[in-house]
Amino acid sequence: MSSSFIERARSVLAANDRGGYTVPTDRLYPFQWNWDSAFVAMGFATFDIDRALSELEALARGQWADGMIPQIIFHKPAETYFPGPDVWRTSHTIPTSGITQPPVFALALEFIAARAGAEFTPRIAALYRAGLAYHRWWEKARDPEGRGIVAVLHNWETGRDNSPEWDEPFARVPQTTTTTIVRRDLGHVDAAMRPRDEDYRRYIHLVDLYASLGWDAMAMWRETPFKVADIGINAILGASEEALGRLAKRFGSEAERAEIASRRARLAKGLAGLWNERIGLYASRDLISGKAMDVRVSAGFLPLLTEHCPPEARQSMQQRLDGLLKANTLPVPSTLVGEPGFEPKRYWRGPVWAVVNYLIARGFARQGMGEQAREVDEATLGAIREVGFCEYFDPLTREGLGGGTFSWTAAIALLISEDRMALAA
Repeated sequence: MSSSFIERARSVLAANDRGGYTVPTDRLYPFQWNWDSAFVAMGFATFDIDRALSELEALARGQWADGMIPQIIFHKPAETYFPGPDVWRTSHTIPTSGITQPPVFALALEFIAARAGAEFTPRIAALYRAGLAYHRWWEKARDPEGRGIVAVLHNWETGRDNSPEWDEPFARVPQTTTTTIVRRDLGHVDAAMRPRDEDYRRYIHLVDLYASLGWDAMAMWRETPFKVADIGINAILGASEEALGRLAKRFGSEAERAEIASRRARLAKGLAGLWNERIGLYASRDLISGKAMDVRVSAGFLPLLTEHCPPEARQSMQQRLDGLLKANTLPVPSTLVGEPGFEPKRYWRGPVWAVVNYLIARGFARQGMGEQAREVDEATLGAIREVGFCEYFDPLTREGLGGGTFSWTAAIALLISEDRMALAA
């Protein structure tokens, strides 16, 4: 991998650095996002451990007393994004959103800890405590009935905002709002690449509802019209619990290790119930209607990241990926080509995201399918080298879409490049 490409990726992170935390990209996303920053921290860790830890520490400063690490932390004011702190109406010392995002935090912390010197141990130990509190929050606030799978109460929590998976459960969410909606995103990105106005009305309806409940987790659980067991969240949480358990061997107590092991076991059973034989992938489930979402999405591959992925599921997912790799498309579309709701340019309804591809490749590698992992990595890196550090990519044309000079795309470029150089050494 050329040094100039590595330097360009690092320069993207430098340009989006706001002094201890990183924004996803200038103007379109001017604050700190939860899972974006976890991947960015991993990217920084390839060349600067101190800065990598600072990224996670900035996230931890936004952590709520109940353990939740929010989706957005509004460290500094900005007028280029909606909804801002005035819409969320939370009461945290640092303004934040009232919901979370995929729990990559422990995965990132383990990645950093594995390459950090002894001088960083106190900081890593403190971040382990933040990660432990976060995982406890997921169990208490998002699986209060003990199903073994956690739920999201807003589509933004999934990170896959407008996936076709959410079309049916969102149909029962009203479009009425008490907040005036200002689509500032459309001033930065073509409307054809973004969620529609009716989607935003439903998104903000949920924000208004939860704000009226004072962001009380149990009240939200009772009152929400949107309660979904997202396959991406559950798979990432399963992998993160494993990472947290390994960190606990260094930084935790015997009781904490047993607690983490208990959650892992429950999640493994819950994930097994999300295998969808009809589509040959794992799938999300609407917990209000009880229906599985029969839509093939890239997140359906993510249980490969976990310790419990049965042989029949691995074989089915390998066949599915082999088909994608042979097709004349860029793998892996966020919604697979030909699925209901597929749109190649509209956000999470079709475009390829480097960050999900990175996780998919790590999952295949974990399951002993190194060739598939290598091909996904090569395709991802090829798209980035060809068109730049874009937010996402059209799977049919390989066109770069969304925001430009995107932090986590640069971070993924650094991570894959490091892996390739290690293999070549």
